[in-house]
Amino acid sequence: MPYTKSSEAIARLTPEQFRVTQQSGTERPGTGEYLDNHAPGIYVDIVSREPLFASSDKFESGCGWPSFTKPIVPAYVSELTDRSHGMVRTEVRSVHGDSHLGHVFPDGPADRGGLRYCINSASLRFVHRDDMQAQGYGEYLNQVKEI
Repeated sequence: MPYTKSSEAIARLTPEQFRVTQQSGTERPGTGEYLDNHAPGIYVDIVSREPLFASSDKFESGCGWPSFTKPIVPAYVSELTDRSHGMVRTEVRSVHGDSHLGHVFPDGPADRGGLRYCINSASLRFVHRDDMQAQGYGEYLNQVKEI
């Protein structure tokens, strides 16, 4: 399945999804749709549909945004230096969709690699494990464990 950014996909975004993904915005902490999602499945880019994170790698960080220890396919996530707001952080963007996802920090669980991918729900779409095969994500089923 080709993962691409299209004008049709951009046109379908809600104002909040557009602000976050296309204008590098951030949703208010504690407000994201997927913050408390504990269902098994994967999170894909809202624009390009490329697979980004698995529920098996999601953890409660207390930061107010969904947090993950690693991407499903590291090649689908790019990291850029972000010097906005008087800070130096590492921005995370999807490679094919070029969507702003959030930031990655070195304060994640040490026993799981030490990283915390702090991701905006507005940049994601959740695909439940039961729907992954039908939606073309069957090859990633082995990365989704029962929670």
